[in-house]
Amino acid sequence: MPEDGSVSAPRTARRSERVLAVVNRDPMDAPHKLRTDALVAGGAGALSVVLALVTGDGRVPDALGWALLLGSALPLVWRRTSPVVVLLTMIPVLMAYHALDNAHSAPMPQTFIALYTVAVTGRPLRTILTGAVALGAMVSVVSSIDAHQGLELLRISGWIIAVLFCGVDVRFYRRYVASMVERAERAERTREEEAARRVAEERLRIARDLHDLLAHSITVIGVQTSVASHILTVDPDRLDREAVARSLDDIAETCREARAELRTTLQVLRTGSGDGDGPLPDLAALPGLVRAAEAAGARVDLSVRTPPGRLAPATGAAAYRIVQESLTNAVRHAGPGVRITVAVAPDPGSPALRVTVTDDGPGPQEGAAGPGFGIVGMRERARSTGGTLSVGPRPGGGFEVAAVLPFQAHAAAPADTAMTVRGTAL
Repeated sequence: MPEDGSVSAPRTARRSERVLAVVNRDPMDAPHKLRTDALVAGGAGALSVVLALVTGDGRVPDALGWALLLGSALPLVWRRTSPVVVLLTMIPVLMAYHALDNAHSAPMPQTFIALYTVAVTGRPLRTILTGAVALGAMVSVVSSIDAHQGLELLRISGWIIAVLFCGVDVRFYRRYVASMVERAERAERTREEEAARRVAEERLRIARDLHDLLAHSITVIGVQTSVASHILTVDPDRLDREAVARSLDDIAETCREARAELRTTLQVLRTGSGDGDGPLPDLAALPGLVRAAEAAGARVDLSVRTPPGRLAPATGAAAYRIVQESLTNAVRHAGPGVRITVAVAPDPGSPALRVTVTDDGPGPQEGAAGPGFGIVGMRERARSTGGTLSVGPRPGGGFEVAAVLPFQAHAAAPADTAMTVRGTAL
């Protein structure tokens, strides 16, 4: 059992399957059914003997009558296996018994049990036809012997009809209970599948966040460390202390930013809250990514034009993460000195935000062997907002990442806002 005291999903599913199996089990297929039905047949035979002695009006059956009376109860031993066959076997025996003008009410116990078994195991139409045939045969035989007894048997036929309807009602009730239990089990299985799906989605989201955060931060720190190491080892006599200090400051700043984002991600793991300690990153945080990439030696031109209104947080966060991963890949695969252009603007052909990141390096090779998940993660982020993403080499050289992310405008703004860093006019 889990630490929180809840029942695990597999155990709950197994318990539901056991309950469903019990309810859906054929009522005529119970354990020890042969022994149980033998006792039922014995009880019915004993009760019919008592009725023959009490209601016979002095007419005690002879040896053949007793044999027929008890023989009519004997087929009940197999009533669960072949209920219709049992009833059809009983009819000629009972007709012979009534033909001897014995106590006509004595065989009623086994007759009621046989009719109930037919009703509870078969369709209503079969039950009605079987009951009509059985009742018509008995009334016909008794009426041919004694018209008064035939009318008396017809008068008490209401009990036979009641037994048939009772069996039909029990059949419908059992099917209703089985359907309710099956529906509850299906709903429980659906809830478990939904919970598992949400857990998988949350794990995937956290994996993407950790990948984007750590890959970007580690790549930038690695490049900055290489720069500092190069300065210290290539020309120690002309050591540029200011450049080394600047590289170390950039490394410290990158570590602080990574620690803050990592704390937010861990907060999600601890509390299950999607908000963490602060808001989701959005387009306003893009200059920080540019500064980090420039600190690693890249040259970045950033142009951001947001549409009127306020972007949905999920769209802004997806755009931020796509730009972050694209900058990381550019710095990693092209190295210091790569020139990168980041353009964020409304898409001319649709109510969406277009994010384009281009560079003059070789770019990552999608589909190549390796454990990288960067491009896969960017595709998943774009798809999570209903958008699309395309990546690949540019015709004139370099690499391009282009995403189209549908946005939802909230409060209207008076005009477009623009932000430009290095290279694009305001």
